Amino acid sequence: MKTVHVVQHTSAEYLGLIEDHLEGRGIRFRYHRPFVAGGSVPDARIVADGLVLLGGGPWGSAGGRDVPTLAAEVALAREALARGTPLVGIGLGAQILALAAGGSSEPAPLAFRVGTATRLDRAALGGYLPERYPLAVYQRDWPSPPPGAAVLARDDGLRACLWQVGERALGFAGHPGLKVAMVEDLVMEFDEAPEDVAGGLDRLRAAQRELEDALVPIMTGLTRIAGWMDGPAG
Repeated sequence: MKTVHVVQHTSAEYLGLIEDHLEGRGIRFRYHRPFVAGGSVPDARIVADGLVLLGGGPWGSAGGRDVPTLAAEVALAREALARGTPLVGIGLGAQILALAAGGSSEPAPLAFRVGTATRLDRAALGGYLPERYPLAVYQRDWPSPPPGAAVLARDDGLRACLWQVGERALGFAGHPGLKVAMVEDLVMEFDEAPEDVAGGLDRLRAAQRELEDALVPIMTGLTRIAGWMDGPAG
């Protein structure tokens, strides 16, 4: 049984709907919370099966309000890439992945948007990525994938919102398993909140069923790329 190590940056944001898909496939996951007393970023040597770097609410990576563990996580992601460890970056995590892989992070204000992502390649995620799917984004700053990354989808503003580095690393600009309650908790957890939270929540509620449906093929493709359904390593 594989164990995926998951780094949180806030109490409110976690895997969300993704948890059910991992549990249904018999894939274990372990959360790491470096922002709590006694918490830390995991050692790269223990994340051999897989690493997920989650979003950070108002935390970013482009200099305006950087997550305190940014340097340590960039180093962790860089080592995971060098080792060929399956790596998924979501929101802030995608920014960290971009920085580790030779890309960058572009300054942008904290925003909460629900739009649509459009697939660029029919073979994306092994052919499982839907042609169009909901894109729910609650984050500060924006990842710019490195040269050589395969851009798999773009948002309504034609920005890369899903991309792949090498064989087993994926960056999601939005959270594909976002729940309404997670956003509500993010708003309560921090003093800073984006504009029009109420409108964003209404749009997320309206898109929730479509988001859940899209996550089914997305997780099928993701787990195959990550090799999380393969037999034990070595």
